[in-house]
Amino acid sequence: MKATLAIALCLLIVAPAAHAEDFYKGKQIRLIAGFPAGNDYDLGARLLAKYLPKYLPGQPNIIVQNMPQAASVVAANYLYIQAPRDGTVLGSFSRNIVNDALTGQPNVMVDPRHLIWLGATSRPSRVCARWSTAPVKTPADLFTREFIVGAAGATSSLAILPTVLNKVLGTKFRIVEGYQGMGDAMLAMERGETQGICSSYAQFRIADQLIHDGKITFLLRAEEAPIAELPDVPSIFDYAKTDEQRQLMRFVFSSTEFGRPYAFPPEVPADRVQIMRKAVAQAAGDPDLLAEAAAIKMDMTFTPPDHLEQLVANLYKTPQPVIETVKALLPNEK
Repeated sequence: MKATLAIALCLLIVAPAAHAEDFYKGKQIRLIAGFPAGNDYDLGARLLAKYLPKYLPGQPNIIVQNMPQAASVVAANYLYIQAPRDGTVLGSFSRNIVNDALTGQPNVMVDPRHLIWLGATSRPSRVCARWSTAPVKTPADLFTREFIVGAAGATSSLAILPTVLNKVLGTKFRIVEGYQGMGDAMLAMERGETQGICSSYAQFRIADQLIHDGKITFLLRAEEAPIAELPDVPSIFDYAKTDEQRQLMRFVFSSTEFGRPYAFPPEVPADRVQIMRKAVAQAAGDPDLLAEAAAIKMDMTFTPPDHLEQLVANLYKTPQPVIETVKALLPNEK
């Protein structure tokens, strides 16, 4: 009798794990990428999707599905509300989604505290760069001269940094909308339609030759800490005059720590979450993936899910007066 009971207990313990290990066999997994093909998020997602099956039990097929509408908000909302909660759909969306939720952006239906974070790749640094003929030569010039930069729209990633600096510090960026992402904005700068671009440093990898030739120069960084590759580029925080200005910029720019995040929708079974988190971490560290990423200058620095969870928790501790000030200053912050 005791032996029978012991066997039954062992079966109860082993069965869930065995079921979880078998779950992905023969399945097709979708990775929702919230940006257009060729964007950093898209390239990172496709690179991860290429190596992820190697580390998942049953080596399921993974397809990448782009949902770029509303600067990835559609992708985040789909993942949170509509996606199956069985571990067959994961998503990548804007690193700004937590700030968007906290500031009550009307089209954001995601509560980041209920997403299941799987990890992130990349630690992007935001910078502004100038074309060689631009009249603005230093960050100090931004307070006295107009500086024309391109962006997709008022809520696009290319518009975040100049919008924040205009509203918080009083700089004189003029944002020209209508460009379709970094490549299009870069061409506009070369044609003389604009004078510069503000974006993540990694996205400038497409402009290596222009940087080498002195056509493009980095004007400022949006981080307080130096960027290893750009040690002489000044921080815009050096131009803040009050603690409130620094606090506001820290809140908005904190999103860079989310890198390119990956998440499950809520309620995915814990055993499948554990399997996927382990696989994402292993795939992100795969030597072949890292070699492929290095060849295209793609930052795949891995951030574990517990760090993302802590970032979310810390942001939700932001005093409400600070959030209200951000909302008043930046009603279209995205």
